[in-house]
Amino acid sequence: MDVVRLLQKHIDKSKIKSRLIDRLSYASDAGFYQLVPQAVILPDSEDDIKKLFDFCNIHHIPLTFRTGGTSLSGQAISDGLLIDLSQKWRKIKVNEDGKSITTQPGVIGSTANNQLKKYHTKIGPDPSSIASAMMGGIISNNSSGMCCGVIHNSYHTLRHLTFILPNGKKYNTQNSIDYTRFIAENEALCNGLSQIRQQIIATSSLYEKIRTKYQTKNTVGYSINSFIDYEHPLDIFAHLLVGAEGTLAFISEATLDTIADKPHKATSLIIYNNIYAACSQIPALKDSGAEALELMDRASLKSIEDLKGCPPHIQNMPAEACALLVEYQSHDLQELDILLSKFYAIDMHAHIIGDVVFTKNAEEQAALWKLRKGMFPAVGALRQKGTTVILEDIAFPIEKLADATTALQRLFVKYSYHEAIIFGHAKDGNLHFVITQTFNENDEVQRYASFIDDVVHLVVTQYDGALKAEHGTGRNMAPFVQTEWGNEAYAIMKSIKSLADPNHILNPGVIINDDKYAHLKNLKALPSVEQEVDKCIECGYCEAKCPSKDLTLTPRRRIVVRRELAKMRASNDIKNYNTLLHQYQYDGLETCAVDGLCATDCPVNINTGDLVKRLRHENHSQTENYVAKWVAKNFYLAENILVFTLRILYNVNRLLGGKILHQASLIARKITKKTPIWLKYTTSASAFRTSNPQNIQNTEKTAIYFTTCICRLMGNNIDGKNNIQNTFIETASRAGIDMVIPNDIHGLCCGQAFSSKGYFEAYVHTVNNTIIKLYQYSHMGAIPIVMDLSSCTHSITTCKKYLTTENAILFDKLIIYDSVTYLQKYVMPTLTIAHKKNNVILHPVCSLTKMGTNSHLHEVASMCAHQVIVPAGSGCCGMAGDRGFIFPELTQSATSAIANDTSAQGYYCTSKTCEIALSETTDKNYESIIYLVEEVSR
Repeated sequence: MDVVRLLQKHIDKSKIKSRLIDRLSYASDAGFYQLVPQAVILPDSEDDIKKLFDFCNIHHIPLTFRTGGTSLSGQAISDGLLIDLSQKWRKIKVNEDGKSITTQPGVIGSTANNQLKKYHTKIGPDPSSIASAMMGGIISNNSSGMCCGVIHNSYHTLRHLTFILPNGKKYNTQNSIDYTRFIAENEALCNGLSQIRQQIIATSSLYEKIRTKYQTKNTVGYSINSFIDYEHPLDIFAHLLVGAEGTLAFISEATLDTIADKPHKATSLIIYNNIYAACSQIPALKDSGAEALELMDRASLKSIEDLKGCPPHIQNMPAEACALLVEYQSHDLQELDILLSKFYAIDMHAHIIGDVVFTKNAEEQAALWKLRKGMFPAVGALRQKGTTVILEDIAFPIEKLADATTALQRLFVKYSYHEAIIFGHAKDGNLHFVITQTFNENDEVQRYASFIDDVVHLVVTQYDGALKAEHGTGRNMAPFVQTEWGNEAYAIMKSIKSLADPNHILNPGVIINDDKYAHLKNLKALPSVEQEVDKCIECGYCEAKCPSKDLTLTPRRRIVVRRELAKMRASNDIKNYNTLLHQYQYDGLETCAVDGLCATDCPVNINTGDLVKRLRHENHSQTENYVAKWVAKNFYLAENILVFTLRILYNVNRLLGGKILHQASLIARKITKKTPIWLKYTTSASAFRTSNPQNIQNTEKTAIYFTTCICRLMGNNIDGKNNIQNTFIETASRAGIDMVIPNDIHGLCCGQAFSSKGYFEAYVHTVNNTIIKLYQYSHMGAIPIVMDLSSCTHSITTCKKYLTTENAILFDKLIIYDSVTYLQKYVMPTLTIAHKKNNVILHPVCSLTKMGTNSHLHEVASMCAHQVIVPAGSGCCGMAGDRGFIFPELTQSATSAIANDTSAQGYYCTSKTCEIALSETTDKNYESIIYLVEEVSR
């Protein structure tokens, strides 16, 4: 059956992705299973969903819904149709001054919380993956998290749900008429649900079992507590969908009640003698009012002890020690102090190593939580090559937690999982344990199978726990649902599936699976690939930051494809290898912005851009590398040619009407494929003031202004204002600072253009030459250097490893500032602000994020405007120096979220090429923050 050809009769072919690279890159999620879909569909309407249901019911083709793909139990993959909801389903609405929020499935959890922040509320679920997990997955897995517990999970905070049944009928629990319609249009389903409810209520043992099991975290099977909590079939079914993992219906929209986001917090990482002692303290700590109690055994702490921000004393902990990350939260500081006094009243000091110190500093707290949230990926990064990382998720009654934890550790020893770690939400008796496992040999698969059998016995039989607390049943615990729940409850769950999805098209094999060995099939291999990305465990935390995520590939999917290429090469599958390699050229290399933002959210700091740069380098011919190095050595000449050319083109374009060059460049691009596009907001350069830095007498109130080559090429403003160089010099002079542009600045470059394209020899030559010149300009480091393009600042301040030994010594003596930091630190404190703007919009560029100076940009803007707005969709614009000129579709995709920005009195940024990209998208003149400071101080 030609599924794609048949599908095109139902769905617009532009929404169907069926190339080899699409199918393989979507074959993995964050779990340890892999299924290759027949096609990936990007629907953008409920009508599309109904058509897909109709198609799959007719042709008996399975389909699976996927949002963030951060699920760990194999529920977001398919060998049928994979329906990607991450791109077109991002509508969000805050209701009742933050008391509830309505979202579509493609909204990231942290985005929802950002929208709620000004109301001092947040959604109840708080999974560690909240910065990348999306609401569709959060609800469909009944996610909880660190502080959520049972009370504030997706199930208990759900107010309204809009869903579409596999028969194509749509219902909304907010509409009273839908309650009548649901019964009238789905007689068999509603009768079945009513009969199940009567059966549960009439069977006291089953009723009590359900009530007891859902008093602790439990996501094994369907949420059959809905039969106890609700009476009407529509309410019952709506709550069955929470945690159903997309196996019963499609959730198109959900409204959740929010909870208070308590502003005051006190956090401490407390070290205990051993894990038994720590677990024994949980009941008392919970009773004291602790909001979070995160357990971390010694092995888990070892996995993160070298990460940035980890307290240094962790490395010296005894082998049996463990830690609790304890946090108290309150509405006011007085209440917080009362909570802390309850903590100190607990008799625990005999079990604690070292002092207990609570921090109320938000940055320090964030650093501690980042370590905890990155624990699973961090241990994955330490795995042996060729092994897969498995994260299991179990829960025990709190009073049994200490004994159950030590029993679990004995199983690690029995099965030789010496690298296993334990961490989790101890407040709820919820433990996560991580093992690394190879599935390349039958003996290893059998070891894993026997281990899981023993884990199931330990959790279910010995300690009356739950096999899944919050990660969802998926494929890896589906064979054991009956073991945990018993025959009667499991029969009810099977009945629910058949009633709602009679053709079993929705995510088959997930939750309901009679194959007792299903958890041992379709296991994912992680072959060794390039060293830059080999540590990746495909968690997906990087994806939200990627500018190409809606166009081609994300960092995770780039790595997945590299692994597929490795497998094809090993199996001598030359045909598919060549096809995939060809498709990777555009999807993987040409449309990667190499901005490095993926590393900022990666727990093990993988910068996929580093790999892309190297692959680009390997693609260059010897001639291309020679030309690049010649340009680097003769950059003064190259720059002058470009300045002259841009000036001519800019003036010709203005003379002929403003659109001629754009249209001409589009035509040329169709012929050559590489011709840069002339963008509307492209500018040229004009003369600026320079002088000889060796004539500087007073070095105290002076700065060397290293105006970057981009600003030397396009330093003019589209609105006809003075160029950026003279504007910056004038602004600084008002603060009593003399900014000196060296008279031989032309030909000097940070080297970023060579580096991002993989011309490493040219880059190395450039940065070494530049550092020598900057050392001379700055009077051997005595005078600070200021740069006017943030990406160039980041480039030059991180170039040390590419310098010669001698030049590295010079580099260490230099003081280099980005323009926004210099403004914040030296210009603004002594500058008189004559008049503030009412409101301005900022775009923090990637390099500010990587340098940790976004706050500097916000502080400068706040001194110049009454209201400072950073649009919710702000991220990397995808320009990456020249990508937007060559692949404008990349910047258009990357900036689409801010295309309809709120109107403001000014739009500001700190990178000229990014300003062009943003201006093209919004048709607003984004300009350097320097222009804002100059204007309000005039």
